[in-house]
Amino acid sequence: MAVVGLSWVLATILGALPFLISRTEFRAGEVMQVWDACFESQSGFSTTGATVLTDIEMRDGHALVSRSILFWRSSTHFLGGLGIIVLFVAILGQGSAGKTLMRSEMPGPNQDGPTARMQHTAWVFAGIYLFLNVVLTLLLKIIGLSWYDSLCHSFGTMATGGFSTYNDSVGHFAELPNLGTSGALWAEIVIMVFMVLAGSNFTLLYFAAVGQPMKMLKDIEWRAYALILIAVTALIVVFGYIHQDTLFYFEGDLWGSLGSGLRQSAFQVVSIMTTTGYGSAADFDQWNSFGRGILFLIMFIGGCAGSTGGGLKVIRHVLFLKILRLEVEKAYHPTVVRPLRIGGISVEDQDLRKNILVYFGLILVIFVFSWMFLVTTEPDATWAAGGTGAENIDHKLIDSASGVAATLNNIGPGLGTVGAKRNYAHFSPLAKILFTWLMMVGRLEIFVVLVLFLPGFWRNH
Repeated sequence: MAVVGLSWVLATILGALPFLISRTEFRAGEVMQVWDACFESQSGFSTTGATVLTDIEMRDGHALVSRSILFWRSSTHFLGGLGIIVLFVAILGQGSAGKTLMRSEMPGPNQDGPTARMQHTAWVFAGIYLFLNVVLTLLLKIIGLSWYDSLCHSFGTMATGGFSTYNDSVGHFAELPNLGTSGALWAEIVIMVFMVLAGSNFTLLYFAAVGQPMKMLKDIEWRAYALILIAVTALIVVFGYIHQDTLFYFEGDLWGSLGSGLRQSAFQVVSIMTTTGYGSAADFDQWNSFGRGILFLIMFIGGCAGSTGGGLKVIRHVLFLKILRLEVEKAYHPTVVRPLRIGGISVEDQDLRKNILVYFGLILVIFVFSWMFLVTTEPDATWAAGGTGAENIDHKLIDSASGVAATLNNIGPGLGTVGAKRNYAHFSPLAKILFTWLMMVGRLEIFVVLVLFLPGFWRNH
């Protein structure tokens, strides 16, 4: 595990070099420092999509960030998308540390891969990942994006990363040459479908590809994943319509307004739940408190195990709820012994209950301590520099919690000063270092990173 963690640190440093060598400006007149470049590199490889770049478009014939740097930035998503876990399985082979890491990425009952050998499974996953990248690139090109934009947004989508080549993210494609003003709709639909696929277990995608789609529909984790996406979208539409949010247009056309709300809500829910973090024309940071609150909550859910998505993973939440139910029952029926079942299958691993509870406990501890560290050390001037205005300093607690959640769960955008239309450029170097560490913790599975900070581990090795 130490090899994986140290290799990831090395990749982050190497990935930062192009930003430093090119003297990339993260905002007008300010060149990226080491902490800025490492933040951007880690955000790419961890498929978080958070950025310190304030303006990535051409202005008056000049661009702060070159197209080659933007392509490199998107390429780090592609490389990190399948994840260091599967890559190490493929490279180190059967019985390696990579096998252990892959199983930690897929908690729950035995995850039978599409092939008997774990190494072969990793290569199958890589093939599916590459194939979906190619298909998505071609579809985006067909609806009117350039090859450059198609590739970059394909990398960001299938890796559930979210780096775009435009300040407005996917919202930039309001009009496309081939489709006119309907181009935005098609761009969002295509990207949304592939975000859902990227957040699904690749084992289930394999079975669907070989003619067994019912395995996906019968899988308890995928059903929970789909149900959460649908339920949260419906709730946001209802409350958004009640509060007349900006995701709707109100011109007397009820069905048109509901259609607009459904489209914007679905895109943002899928984007946040799968930890992609793409933005659309609607700024979700301007939605009502319920809408923003529920988006904050699903940041802690994430995609399915065995996907390119980050977060805590849906299966862990399913297991956590089942364990809680069993423990509550045990409180008033101490003599009753019930096995933990997932999808009708009894879980044989006796340590699973403890591991799930420890995992949730560690995430909570890291979140709370990082949140309070950020609130304590970050100057109030950050909020004025972030474009939220000095009058919004009262939002410091919520904004800080959002920034920690968005980086720990590999989302990218959060709320307030790190909202969908803003970035992380205005934070202090210390805060950027904290966010960089959180992105690595969120992507590599928590135990892989924390073990590097235990002196006993190094004494034993």
